[in-house]
Amino acid sequence: MGKERIVITGMGAVTPVGIGVTAYWENLAAGKSGISHITRFDTDELPVQIAAEVQDFYPQEFLPKKLVRNTDIFMQFALIAAKEALAQSRLDADPERIGIVMGTALGGISTVAETQAAITEKGKYRVSPHVVPKMLGNIGAAQIAIMHGIKGPSLTVNTACSSGADAIGTASMLLKADQADVVIAVGAESILSGLMTAGLHSARALSTNNADPEKASRPFDLKRDGFVMGEGAGAIVLEKLGRAKTRGAEIHAELLGYANNTDAYHVTSPEPHGYGEVRCMQQALREAGLTADAIDYINAHGTSTKLGDEVETTAIKSLFSERLAKQIPVSSTKGATGHMMGAGGVTECIACIQAIKKSLVPPTINYDQPDPQCDLDYVPNQSRQADVKAAMSNAFGFGGQNSSLIVGKCDEDE
Repeated sequence: MGKERIVITGMGAVTPVGIGVTAYWENLAAGKSGISHITRFDTDELPVQIAAEVQDFYPQEFLPKKLVRNTDIFMQFALIAAKEALAQSRLDADPERIGIVMGTALGGISTVAETQAAITEKGKYRVSPHVVPKMLGNIGAAQIAIMHGIKGPSLTVNTACSSGADAIGTASMLLKADQADVVIAVGAESILSGLMTAGLHSARALSTNNADPEKASRPFDLKRDGFVMGEGAGAIVLEKLGRAKTRGAEIHAELLGYANNTDAYHVTSPEPHGYGEVRCMQQALREAGLTADAIDYINAHGTSTKLGDEVETTAIKSLFSERLAKQIPVSSTKGATGHMMGAGGVTECIACIQAIKKSLVPPTINYDQPDPQCDLDYVPNQSRQADVKAAMSNAFGFGGQNSSLIVGKCDEDE
């Protein structure tokens, strides 16, 4: 029996640079930044006052008002991205054979922070009965299932910043195990709160460039000083190739390979030689049945932290060889979107799919001064035409979580 081929037949996105896949991709390709001063809460007493918020976001334009009142903002992002992906796929399947996998690092942390602040301020513990469901990470998947009548497997993955990518990988496993005919993988996050801002600043993870927000996230640049918090959601619909062909679905790309592992090194720092990252990318290539020279583009994790960007560069050079690594376009879209945490693995996979479809590699914006320790082709500041047949997307998270996805053009007759 041959390897089960998994394809993507629908995509949806809610991001700081655009709502909807078309707006997201066009602004990403144009090198626009979604980072500005925080408007969601008061930052006067905080050392970090910038983030990549989803701009011009009016959830009532997409969702019933009652649902908006009863959901955390990360769930609203997830619902809207899933709605777009499912509509695009024109899905027709037995509801009991449709699954969903949600990836989120911190679930309803915004609700947690807001509720505790209100209790502290008022000195009263009277809260809404919807508070607990708004906090729980799995309720994002539950709300999508309720809205669309999805009755198959439902899983929620929490692997820090690789949660979204691992949602895609887990979805593919459900399909290969014949637990479902179709699975929608969703990554969603909104950690924007004083609590998370203070905590990440204390860990020295965040950029403090409050004076020039659009330039604050600068992956691989010599002057990078930390990442910028982002938010949003991405969703993709996955199904087996045979089923997609039978129903005449538009096939956007094929999921060729996926791998996950852990550094077993430190809770916040990557292993300094990138050994875990190398093994993860290597395993993804092995699953895809590809050699390193088959990769035409890498969407790097590239958060804009000093150590993280160096280690990922080292890992790429180690796996691909220094000569080959320097020939592959490598970009980090986090310069534009900030670090979208659990949402990033899916939205960045979508960027890879679009790069394949449009023969265009998105840029690493704010790349002005090369870092001698980061010496790859980071596609600085402007998109580039390229024939992309296979692309790799990396997502690495706290706890030493490593995840790599490989997507490619789908030759239906292969």
